[in-house]
Amino acid sequence: MLPTFLYLASQSPRRRQLLEQLGIRHELLLPDASEDAEALELALKNEAPTAYVQRVTGLKLDAAVQRMKARGFPDAPVLCSDTTVAMGRTIFGKPDDAAHAQAMLTALSGHTHRVLTAVAVQRGDERFTALSVSKVRFAPVNAAQIQAYADSGEPLGKAGAYAVQGRAAAFIAHISGSYSGIMGLPMFETTGLLRSIGFTV
Repeated sequence: MLPTFLYLASQSPRRRQLLEQLGIRHELLLPDASEDAEALELALKNEAPTAYVQRVTGLKLDAAVQRMKARGFPDAPVLCSDTTVAMGRTIFGKPDDAAHAQAMLTALSGHTHRVLTAVAVQRGDERFTALSVSKVRFAPVNAAQIQAYADSGEPLGKAGAYAVQGRAAAFIAHISGSYSGIMGLPMFETTGLLRSIGFTV
């Protein structure tokens, strides 16, 4: 039987929006208070950004599949995704606060960085994965602009302390790669994964 919907194990409204754009019916499968979801995002010592984002996505998918079974939900494909920002081997995760966001944005100012988004989907015992890598060049951004953006609250909860679809678009001089991947769910790669498990996209 072909799947009629999937579970999205992500709190990101942008990922929901992008799945809706594809016309994929989905239900949220989020951790409860007993799960330490943030702990899954801790980087290992000297871990390369590509290895990091793929490992974290796999851990999130493992947890989501167990969650579906533990809650007795109807069996359906489960989709997870994780995004990280990197310059060289330095991983820029989600900022702890506005000051941390300012420090990240100052480091990104005037430089090119990578945005890596891993996607994984599981149906039954089969798991399919994909990786999107894009390059983003920030124009030089002055301290006042960075502080105003950090104080807006938008950087919190965002890898690299910015949202490409938000006010930080004003900082971005050039993008090479997947805009939707930078948002958090690369449409091309995700479509391929969904087709591989029976969705008509």
